[in-house]
Amino acid sequence: MDKLLYVSMSGAKQNLIGVSMNGNNLANARTVGFRSDFEQQRSMQAFGEGHPTRVFAMEERPGSKMANGSISTTGRDLDIAVTGHGWLAVQDSQGEEAYTREGNLQINQDGILTTAKGTPILGEGGPIIIPLPIEKIEIASDGTITVRPQGAPANFLEVVDRIKLIEPPSDDALTKGNDGLFRSKESVLSNELCGFCEASPNVRIVNGALEMSNVNPVDEMVQMISHQRQYELQVKMMTKAEEIDKSQEQLLRIV
Repeated sequence: MDKLLYVSMSGAKQNLIGVSMNGNNLANARTVGFRSDFEQQRSMQAFGEGHPTRVFAMEERPGSKMANGSISTTGRDLDIAVTGHGWLAVQDSQGEEAYTREGNLQINQDGILTTAKGTPILGEGGPIIIPLPIEKIEIASDGTITVRPQGAPANFLEVVDRIKLIEPPSDDALTKGNDGLFRSKESVLSNELCGFCEASPNVRIVNGALEMSNVNPVDEMVQMISHQRQYELQVKMMTKAEEIDKSQEQLLRIV
């Protein structure tokens, strides 16, 4: 009886985790450059003291959907969309290099070029710093940033830096962190620099456009409904286990 209760209890818990994953994808259906998360369930054997006789359900995120989202034209000078399989290099909260497709850039009060979430964009020598004040900024297809300082002639453009763009050999070479940024699996597992983290001359960007989220709201809603139905079945199993337990108790009293 305890086996039935254990399986249904762990299954219900993992179904709720699956609902939260689908909910997170839906919440980011309009987030620029967002990559939706896959989710899957599998059985796991519970190890501990004694013989491992228990199996429980586990919900996990095996990876992220790496298909590109649609491109939306904005006309804004600081909006960029990375084409193909390229990625923008950024600096995470720990000062380490990470990658994103979030191209709605902005310049903070210190002149640092960041994403909309405030994550610094990396250039050839570190975070990109724009010499404020400026009248105009242009970002070329290769990531080169040129500005016209305030008060300068109309034909005067100064090259500031070049956005670091990387191109992983495959989608499986990147893994998503809890902060929503991607990192090299090689560097995460071995704590060493990866082989493809250098700037790639092949990656191009589109200025005045944004790549939208690749979330399919219909698929996420279907998956969420499926998880909710599975949760209801798990609760019914727990209720049935309680009924069987009560029946056994009555039989013991009769005996």
